[in-house]
Amino acid sequence: MSILVDDRSKVVVQGITGREGKVRTRLMKDYGTNVVGGVTPGKGGSEVYSIPVFDSVEEAWEKTGPVDISVVFVPAALVKDAALEAIAAGVRLVVIVPDRVPIFDVLDISSFARAHGASFVGPNTLGLVSPGKAVLGMIGGRAERAKEWFKPGNIGVSSRSGGMTSAISYYLTEAGLGQSTIVHVGGDAVVGLSHPEVMELFEQDEQTKLIVMFGEIGTTQEERVAGLIEAGKLTKPVIAYIGGKAAKSGTRFSHAGAIVEGIRGSYASKVERLTGAGVYVVDAISDIPLKAAELMEAAGGQK
Repeated sequence: MSILVDDRSKVVVQGITGREGKVRTRLMKDYGTNVVGGVTPGKGGSEVYSIPVFDSVEEAWEKTGPVDISVVFVPAALVKDAALEAIAAGVRLVVIVPDRVPIFDVLDISSFARAHGASFVGPNTLGLVSPGKAVLGMIGGRAERAKEWFKPGNIGVSSRSGGMTSAISYYLTEAGLGQSTIVHVGGDAVVGLSHPEVMELFEQDEQTKLIVMFGEIGTTQEERVAGLIEAGKLTKPVIAYIGGKAAKSGTRFSHAGAIVEGIRGSYASKVERLTGAGVYVVDAISDIPLKAAELMEAAGGQK
């Protein structure tokens, strides 16, 4: 299995005729993602890499059949309309790549998605990949590199950093440890599927035997993961690295979501909660594949 996307998922790209849309569509198509159409108002009837372009998501749905996922590459100011259009048409997962999306727009998307039984990843995400099956967004950069860096296996990866999403997965691959699905949840303060929601999906996935989480200061995503474990809703082993140990109060650090309120969201708070819940919190990124190999061997050698 995998979570969120596989080789059968039908994908459309909103903003496919723009610069980013074209480049990232090439990545997704060359990797093997089942991209069935693109959407750019006024450009219907054209093609991008032999992929038909439609004027709306609704038209794409009518012409290609039910669409599972939309990947959004439009200017930040247009993201809300694009996401709502996709969800209203029946799409159940929207991947929002652009950054600088107004927070109130994200809140509106979140409310609309809940009301329609849909979900979204991002904004400000590189996307996700189910190795050997599909890439959504821009993770990996090029199909050749994505095929080299990410290998199918039993380790789920969830990360708040785009760069570390790729790096951790690459280090796991180098250690001979494949991945089930790799998710960059996004770097903003408010996102769609955050660490806890992704963890619950991994918990339900038969392929995933172990989870690696890259967290950082700001928000309470990691503390909520600890809460899931304490409530018995997450039983699979989790390895975590938390960035921001050296960040001083009052300084800017990393992503828009790295905002600490009092002790909530601090490095110490996250490490204490996670460790107390039984998460293997490592001190260095290089320790992740070592600990993962140890745990996978203890579980019977599955990779």
